[in-house]
Amino acid sequence: MKKMVLALGAAVLLLQSAAGQLGMFSNQQRIDITREWKGERFPDGRPKVPDEVLDRLKLTTAEEAWGTLRRLGYNNQFEGYWKTVNVDDPTGDRLVGRAVTAVFMPKRPDMDNYILDMGKKENRVGRGQNSWVIDTLVKRDVMVVDLFGKIKDGTIIGDNLGTSIWTKTGTGLVVDGSVRDVSGLMEIKGFKIFCRGFDPSAIAEVTLMGINVPVRIGQATVLPGDVVLSDPEGITFIPAHLAALVADESELTRLRDEWGHQMLREQKYTPGQIDTRWTPQMIEEFNKWAEAKGSKVRMPKREQ
Repeated sequence: MKKMVLALGAAVLLLQSAAGQLGMFSNQQRIDITREWKGERFPDGRPKVPDEVLDRLKLTTAEEAWGTLRRLGYNNQFEGYWKTVNVDDPTGDRLVGRAVTAVFMPKRPDMDNYILDMGKKENRVGRGQNSWVIDTLVKRDVMVVDLFGKIKDGTIIGDNLGTSIWTKTGTGLVVDGSVRDVSGLMEIKGFKIFCRGFDPSAIAEVTLMGINVPVRIGQATVLPGDVVLSDPEGITFIPAHLAALVADESELTRLRDEWGHQMLREQKYTPGQIDTRWTPQMIEEFNKWAEAKGSKVRMPKREQ
């Protein structure tokens, strides 16, 4: 009996300490689960990967990111099989930004009433819980929503909310669910959407269970502040503390390929020399060439 009382007391304290995030996660818990990030954070504890790193990741491919993440044991950070809106627009830019996560569950009236009460205490505007997430967004955020794959009545946004997201972030949306008003969404140039389907219905029979909490998107685990990176194959969710390393290694891969191709065109080195372990002389030549191009990445004198 005593253990039950203590457990109940701990649960109450947890809910009280988590104000601002629908009673699920406190700011300190958000810091704790992303503890390997050592840089700047948003007021709620979410990691804030620098804009400069986001810019450098724009050319990173899924394969390049996968190679770095896989080597470090992060095997569940990619998800494909999306339907898209505005991804093939003339700008050609990829979706890159910091994840603001949200998780929904099928509606249960007693739980939904609790969430609505929490929303009032936290001064959330309106009963549309999907809009509560949008209200938190800032520039270069990407809204990442676990809507458990729901299509009918699982439409997280239409063109009105899409306009708000685009205005606030300048990026896009990833939802394991659906969207509506696709014709209107297509008119928001540059607003990139990755979803599971399209449906004319409005969102219904779901409850928002948390903002900036860990979520599952298909086969990927996403934490608040992860870098969302798209390419033609799908979405990679890069842990904040590895974003700079992924940028470095992907840039190094591209530079190596470029230099290698140039050396082959000039016939300075043979294909066998380019495709094997480089000599110290080749590495030195490459590093000088990369420096002249303004790159800060370097190959070690001896490859690992």
